[in-house]
Order: sequence, then C-alpha cells, then structure tokens
Amino acid sequence: MAQADVVNVAGQKVGTVELSESVFNVEPNKDLMYRYVNMQLSGRRVGLASAKTRSEVRGGGRKPWAQKHTGRARVGSTRSPLWRHGGVIHGPKPKDWSFNMTKKMKKVALRSVLSIRLNEGNLIVLDDLKFDKPKTKQLREVLSNLGLDKSQKTLFVLPWQKDEYQNVRLSGKNIYGVKVIIADNPGNTAVTSKANIDGLNVYDIVNHEKLVITTDLVRKIEEVLG
Repeated sequence: MAQADVVNVAGQKVGTVELSESVFNVEPNKDLMYRYVNMQLSGRRVGLASAKTRSEVRGGGRKPWAQKHTGRARVGSTRSPLWRHGGVIHGPKPKDWSFNMTKKMKKVALRSVLSIRLNEGNLIVLDDLKFDKPKTKQLREVLSNLGLDKSQKTLFVLPWQKDEYQNVRLSGKNIYGVKVIIADNPGNTAVTSKANIDGLNVYDIVNHEKLVITTDLVRKIEEVLG
C-alpha cells in the first residue's frame, strides 16, 4: 500500500498516512481525464450567440415590386438572406453545450489524476488546515512553510463546508496561483447519509502543479472512489 508523509502547517512531518492502491496508485486513463475536463469546460460555455433569420429581422413585410412584368428577379421580401440587411441562413442560435459522463467514468478520471499527482511527488497531505478568520498573510506563511512558491500553481482541497475551512478558502482568493476549494457538497441530497467529494474535480487538479489535501479528505476520497 502506498504511503505519504503527513505534515502540519509549519511544514513539519507529524506522521504518515496509508493511501489505497485502488485510488492513488492506478494506471492513469488519460482518455477519461480528457473527457472529464472537456465536460467541465463545455458546461461553462454560455452559448448565447444568436443570428436573426428572415422572419425575425424587422421590416420586409411589403413585396418590393410586382411579381411579373418588371424585368427584374422575383422577390417576396427585402429581408431575404440574399439581400443586404436580410436574415441569416443557418446562423448560430442559443445552444446548451453541456454533456455528462457516467459516475464510473468520473471516478476513473479522478483516480487517474490523483495517481499522477502522487507519482509525480506533487501530492502534499496536511494533518489539517483551519483559520479562525480569513487572513491572506496566514495562508502565505503556510505556503512558505510547505516550500511552495509563486512559480508553482497550488490547489488546496478541504473536506467540509465549515466556517474554519471557508476562512481558508477566502484567504486564498487574493494569492496569485493559489486556489482553495471545498470537496464537500451539503446540497447533494442524494448522498446525505454518505460522504461526498463533489467539489473535487479533474480540471482544477490538472490546472495546478501542486495538490494539497488533508487526512480527513484522504479518507473521504477513499470512501467515495474506493
């Protein structure tokens, strides 16, 4: 079974944690990782581009000239797509670009990206990380103690939607290259009796070089993905 050192906010080793081989040490499936990221980015697309067809363009209700005996081409409306100021043929319309993946595919993608970060040596496990109030300076000190600098984009993932974790999330908003997310989703009524890690996602992990999680989150991840 894989192991990782557990450190505190001062950067001191305080123990080790065993990591499930079936979650943190699997053969990465890069195809599903790509699909997961594509799903996330597609879901962000607003899709509001819209062009007017001939029936939507203002005006054009009167026939410009008689059908016959003018020597000109027959025309029914000045809003024909062939005319200037006319409608658009096959133009863009508002569209929902989002799509979904099965739960099994999502789990495989998450296991893959977690395994990659562990094998790279870019997974850091903290015993815990809580702030009494939002304080950017305090989080900067934690980064310094962990040996993380501005050149390394860092993602902190915290286990619960609690005030002390929310304070950490707010503290990271003003630090370039640092993002703090909370894996827990109390609004997921389908799993109210179980642990959930809905906030943990492949795109954020891939988009940051370093991944920092807590021991509580390790257990939640293994419970959900194991």
